[in-house]
Amino acid sequence: MMKNGGHRSGVAKKKAIVTVAHAMIVIIWHVLAAGTPYRELGEDYFTTRKDPEKEAQRLISKLRGWFAS
Repeated sequence: MMKNGGHRSGVAKKKAIVTVAHAMIVIIWHVLAAGTPYRELGEDYFTTRKDPEKEAQRLISKLRGWFAS
């Protein structure tokens, strides 16, 4: 449970700010190094870049491994 009526601590807020800043710096570095404009990959990039059938089989195998005990 969070203190102060649901507000996060100052340390957690600072960590979040540093994390977002780091992500932005990495993006900026890649854009400048490649010399191309930034292109948003989209919300479904990680789910559509792979073969859906192969991904489904991978996840099924993972589930079977969890419940094979």
